Amino acid sequence: DDSSKTVDEHKDKLLDGLLNPGFDEEKCLSRYQSVLFRRSSPHKPSSYLQSRLRKYEDLHKQCGPYTEFYNKTVEKIKSGDHTGPTECNYIVWIASSGLGNKILTMASAFLYALLTNRVLLVDRGKDIGDLFCEPFPKMSWLLPLDFPVNQFNKFNQKSPESYGNMLKRNDISNTSNSLPPFLYLHLAHDYDGTDKFFFCDHDQSLLQKVPWLIIRSNEYFVPSLFLMSAFEQELSNLFPSKVTVFHHLGRYLFHPSNAVWGLITRYYEAYLANADERVGIQIRTFEHGPHLFQHVMDQVVACFLKEKLLPEVNPEEPILSTSRNRKSKAVIITSLKSEYFERIRNMYYEKPTVTGETIGVYQPSHEEHQQTDNNFHDRKAWAEIYLLSLTDVLITSSWSTFGYVAQSLGALKPWMLYKPKNHTTPDPPCHRVMSMEPCFHAAPSFDCRAKTRIDTGALVPYVRHCEDVSVGLKLVELDNL
Repeated sequence: DDSSKTVDEHKDKLLDGLLNPGFDEEKCLSRYQSVLFRRSSPHKPSSYLQSRLRKYEDLHKQCGPYTEFYNKTVEKIKSGDHTGPTECNYIVWIASSGLGNKILTMASAFLYALLTNRVLLVDRGKDIGDLFCEPFPKMSWLLPLDFPVNQFNKFNQKSPESYGNMLKRNDISNTSNSLPPFLYLHLAHDYDGTDKFFFCDHDQSLLQKVPWLIIRSNEYFVPSLFLMSAFEQELSNLFPSKVTVFHHLGRYLFHPSNAVWGLITRYYEAYLANADERVGIQIRTFEHGPHLFQHVMDQVVACFLKEKLLPEVNPEEPILSTSRNRKSKAVIITSLKSEYFERIRNMYYEKPTVTGETIGVYQPSHEEHQQTDNNFHDRKAWAEIYLLSLTDVLITSSWSTFGYVAQSLGALKPWMLYKPKNHTTPDPPCHRVMSMEPCFHAAPSFDCRAKTRIDTGALVPYVRHCEDVSVGLKLVELDNL
């Protein structure tokens, strides 16, 4: 019995084979300690995904920064000459937008690397190395500071190096005798029709010949990869359950650094550890003003009362020192503003619940304004995303990448708040989402062969339009629709 218990604990520690055991635990406490805080996932990674991750780790070790193959491939950029195949090919992810977007796009880029046998290297930006542990054994995923292409902040939709612009100028094609050593892929929300050819099978065969692809995106572009015939079988093998893509890749890639893990464990012990049930509420701050605040506040309360996520209060009775029902619920609220927390806290502080449950309401921080690339702000944001993923039930705002990451890491199907329109409280106030997968907000809507517009949400049964973004795409589980 003791032996089997040890085996089970070790298996859980490695998230059912998702993680590699070959890491120094002290350098990244969260990698193996997360199981102490998170319930076991009902979604198990496929054995094929496990084997592909181990193969990728071998490739990353062989081709990572300053290896012989890396140095040889970098020389092609320096010389501007690219002829013949290379031993290693790369995708370089450029840090862009807020933390939620960064996490979603890194996962998207990594999946693309798996599908195309490339090595993922990430631009460290202001603080990537400070927020996350290294995910791959014995080799960094951070792009070296002396990488010869270093003006990433200048890359945008108009850059002449972009794949879309090179297509417009007829500078590149499948029949080209010479190809550039690197291409810039602009896959952000403002990309145009030629940029979107990235999602066409014909164009992928060309891109495979280029050793360095540099990508900027603020989008979770995974759903459109599932619409490409070139990747269809491999994706099916990797993810038999298609709604688990970010759940598995997120738990594999994104381990909070020790600095962030210290915040998470401190918050958890203070707010969530002793509760019988944990409720997360994530409120995205839209245009903010007294009128809109009241509508959003009414909406949040209507949502958790209507769905019975939290109990009603009895306005006729005073708070008693002893409760007939000792069940407790901890509510953790994440928002840039403190007003929502104060109103909900006072609601449960001043009057007893009709069920007799005790409700504790907490907010780790309220920064007032998003501070993209501010190191300490991002530490707190990452800690709060992670805390939301540790809850039992979750309410999130529409359009929120912050909420998407939390729900997918935690294997949660949240109740999503409809965005207020015309300064009125939506009715119904919220709805349960189709799946825990994030939404690809700016998904392409065209037929690659016919070069005409098409409803990409109706091509296959497991890719549908998002609840919160009508033109967006998300992966769904057919059995749960």
